[in-house]
Amino acid sequence: MSTVRGAGVVVTGAGGGIGAALARRFAAEGARVVVNDIDAAKAEAVAADVGGTAVPGDASGIVEAARDALGGTVDVYCANAGLGSGGDAFADEDVWASAWDVNVMAHVRASRALLPDWLERGSGTFVSTVSAAGLLTMIGAAPYSVTKHGALAYAEWLSLTYRHRGLKVHAICPQGVRTDMLAATGSAGDIVLKPTAIEPEDVADALFDAMAEERFLVLPHPEVAGYYRARAAETDKWLGGMNHLQRKWEEVSR
Repeated sequence: MSTVRGAGVVVTGAGGGIGAALARRFAAEGARVVVNDIDAAKAEAVAADVGGTAVPGDASGIVEAARDALGGTVDVYCANAGLGSGGDAFADEDVWASAWDVNVMAHVRASRALLPDWLERGSGTFVSTVSAAGLLTMIGAAPYSVTKHGALAYAEWLSLTYRHRGLKVHAICPQGVRTDMLAATGSAGDIVLKPTAIEPEDVADALFDAMAEERFLVLPHPEVAGYYRARAAETDKWLGGMNHLQRKWEEVSR
């Protein structure tokens, strides 16, 4: 999109953090914004702040209500709602199921509702807030890491399948961002994420740069590209480095 002025934009999980920053940036650029969050009060507060419309509720099922609020058309859908589920291989089944449902299946369900209209008119933009954990991984957070890999895989699939039919897809993959989710990562986040943490507004800036360049990967931390290359080219060396961080974390956590 050469401009988002007048576009109908939906941002899920926009009651704070990255989602709120995205909603504010789209509104500042002249878009008509629907603000979604499972916390109705937070959604309404951000919507009032940006001159948008609050559509609270589970992000999995708000496309039709959001479309109605925008007068019938969604141009940009930001699948930003996510769960930062920690835990290892022994995490409870419901933790794994919730992470899968929010971090992956909510994107699938939204795209099912959006694609028919987008493909018919030959345009639409799907923005997936993934995380660098989807390109790499995150110590101490197996459900989060695995499902964020799934979110990235689904965004890639959407792009390669429908780009010739006018669909643009962007996958946002930051490392640490100063949000409540980062604060909840505890000592693992202190070691891996906090030293280079950025503001949510920096993520919004990176998305707009990628949209202007029609670039799939959105890397608010440019160094992630190098880590991603190393993971592919020297996998065992990269795994050894991550294991070093794991051992460091285990020492701190004792």
